[in-house]
Amino acid sequence: MLGNFTFHNPTKLYFGKGALANLAAELKPYHTVQLIYGGGSVKKNGVYDAVTKILKDCGKTVVEDGGVMPNPTTEKLYEGVDIARKHHVDLLLAVGGGSVCDYAKAVSVSVFCNEDPWDKYYLRFEEPDCKILPVGCVLTMVGTGSEMNGGAVITNHAQKLKIGHVFGSEAMPKFTVLDPTFTYSVPMRQMVAGIYDAFNHICEQYFSGTDDNVSDYLAEALMRSLVVNSRVAVKDHTDYEARSNIMWAATWALNTLIAQGKTTDWEVHMLGQAVGAYTDATHGMTLSAVSLPYYRHILPYGVAKFKRFAVEVWGVKPEGGDREIAEKGLAALEKWMDELGVAKNLTALGVTPDMIEGIADATLIKNGGYKTLTRAEIVEILKESL
Repeated sequence: MLGNFTFHNPTKLYFGKGALANLAAELKPYHTVQLIYGGGSVKKNGVYDAVTKILKDCGKTVVEDGGVMPNPTTEKLYEGVDIARKHHVDLLLAVGGGSVCDYAKAVSVSVFCNEDPWDKYYLRFEEPDCKILPVGCVLTMVGTGSEMNGGAVITNHAQKLKIGHVFGSEAMPKFTVLDPTFTYSVPMRQMVAGIYDAFNHICEQYFSGTDDNVSDYLAEALMRSLVVNSRVAVKDHTDYEARSNIMWAATWALNTLIAQGKTTDWEVHMLGQAVGAYTDATHGMTLSAVSLPYYRHILPYGVAKFKRFAVEVWGVKPEGGDREIAEKGLAALEKWMDELGVAKNLTALGVTPDMIEGIADATLIKNGGYKTLTRAEIVEILKESL
């Protein structure tokens, strides 16, 4: 039975070619804009110039905050907070991929926080009780869904922890510009990592619960769409139809819609984020490296859903025993992962056997999926992922 829920997502989306033209109207209420971006790719692909021209034409005071790394750190978070405070910023404008959007949201809830935001939000998991700065996004890479949710993942290298906090609707971006052509310049490895990230977001919500609910039907359609369009994009990364479908599916994969009425799992992300804390590896690749060992481990506890996954997502014929059909679904998933070229083991990401115990210690244990893991099981899965 579908559980009770309240759904509220306030993010306004502008989608399609030329969608950046809508930015000017969204800037009207603001005076000082903190322009947030990553390592410089937005300057190479022309998006930075296009955005700064609009900001200038609108007469905005612009404070730059570049250099956001793929796994934003606590040090960078504190730096961004200092910039916002010093310049009395009233809009955080993230231009880039999911890490840039995550970072902007982490800054937004920290500027007026009178405590250490890492301790408050990421260790104690408390909610903001202060003013939150508004965030806007111009997305240039798909995968995280950060453009339409309240999630913000931050890495603390000193503590060897990478932790995400999902803030409420007040911290969600006020608006997001989604132009699929902005994603064309993303390198192939990053593109496929983003695709797998989006796919796994759906899996994390799908592999939970035993009831018949609308969320699972939506999840299956989104997964099928990602598979079909990824195969096109891998062959032609400028195919607009494929890239636009991927961008749209990735947004819906994690805007909280398909989680409604479900417990959700998220253990793959907990494993992957712990790996990322030790290696700084690309997020989507950390997920792909641990997914299959994890799913094979929990499959016996959720055979019915894994069977449904095999039949509805991969077209496996429902012939034979349920376990056999379910395992064919994971085999089909693995074949698709090979087509994408994503990492399928942790060794490829720089993990060595001596890291396993530390990564296990950094892995948060969730209880919404089909099996609540023990620490020993986490170690076993990590070893199988090497």
